[in-house]
Amino acid sequence: MARKLNRRTFLAGTAAGTAATALRFPAPAVAQAASFKIGLLTVKTGPLAQGGIQMEQGILTFLKEKANTLAGRKVELLIADTGGNPAGARTKAQEVIERDKVNVILGPLAAFELLAITDYVRDNATPLISLAAAEDVTQRRANPFIIRPSATSAQCCHVMGEYATKELKHRRAATISEDFAFGYEQMAGFQRVFEDSGGKVVKKLWPPLVTPDYTPFIAQIGNVDCVFNGFAGSNPVKFMRSYADLGLKAKTPLLAGWTAMDDALLRSLGDEAVGVVSAAFYSADFGSDSNKRFVAAMQKDYNVLPGGYSAGMYVAGQCVEAAIQALGAQADDRKALAEALHKVSLADTPRGAVKFDAYGNVVGDVFIRRCEKKGSALVNTVIKTYPNVSQFWTYNEKEFLANPVYTRDYPPARNLEN
Repeated sequence: MARKLNRRTFLAGTAAGTAATALRFPAPAVAQAASFKIGLLTVKTGPLAQGGIQMEQGILTFLKEKANTLAGRKVELLIADTGGNPAGARTKAQEVIERDKVNVILGPLAAFELLAITDYVRDNATPLISLAAAEDVTQRRANPFIIRPSATSAQCCHVMGEYATKELKHRRAATISEDFAFGYEQMAGFQRVFEDSGGKVVKKLWPPLVTPDYTPFIAQIGNVDCVFNGFAGSNPVKFMRSYADLGLKAKTPLLAGWTAMDDALLRSLGDEAVGVVSAAFYSADFGSDSNKRFVAAMQKDYNVLPGGYSAGMYVAGQCVEAAIQALGAQADDRKALAEALHKVSLADTPRGAVKFDAYGNVVGDVFIRRCEKKGSALVNTVIKTYPNVSQFWTYNEKEFLANPVYTRDYPPARNLEN
């Protein structure tokens, strides 16, 4: 059976690498550090594949910018397709750790994939930089080998809960997202802050991850001021088209989490997305120096506007570089590398300044964006920035952690109506 593992080495593209390959010069007598191995766990098949492909593009863009050398170490990138499921994530994690001896893993994409491998990477003392948003991996079950430079499931949704009540003045909301962990945690975070700020969530809908037709779910949305959705992958496109076709767009404002209005999706959307307000940890509209370079490179090499998946992997690459610089010759010590990653603080990334809390989760800006049409293109225009947002929002950390992790049923939905 063919392995779904793509080994990329980066010597051939350099002048030295080409000469060595063509002329077979003998190796120099001076000892050189072995290549630094990065394993990327991503998704290339199924409904989450669009985000997975962006993950690969993001880290490749960073490594190309760095000439495939981080802090003096040549980089070898090994790319594994998990298939977007827990078993696949576990198998590929075992391959890159046990067979390929990677120094660090980037990924996986989905919360249920991360939950399937978190104990394994800890037991095998392998640092992991993940975009997967599973809350408890950086909360009650904090893993000292994991950092997250993107956001927890609820981190941006907390912000939207406040913005919806205090800025948009909404009081009655419906929520809709896929029936899995990422959806539960997103909607729970929005509900908690929305209701703590004076609103009521009166309807919660849970379509399966693979849903061919959202009509039966949209038909259940009644008397509300807004609908907050947290779809991911290709599902936001199908949902928003149905939402507009059934007439709800004209009368009930649509709000979104970061995956539902990811910048990379905009080329697949039309007028149905105009006016949608979203909360995200990344925006292609952000004006940092590194983001300008990043957006230009992604458009040049892949003809795409980057979104959170690719930006998250670019930032992950920056974190790896900073940790190697801090450790020098100790960078091959995976425990020391994990500790160094937790201490990383970056002033200029595509998403702005970032640092990590004691649990390994990022503290950084969250952007409120409104989708607008400029010429023939859609853009997510930043309309407000919430600085230094923690995974605990404004709640007391100890009290937050004393409560259960966000689930489909926590916090309790006390305001639901038939």
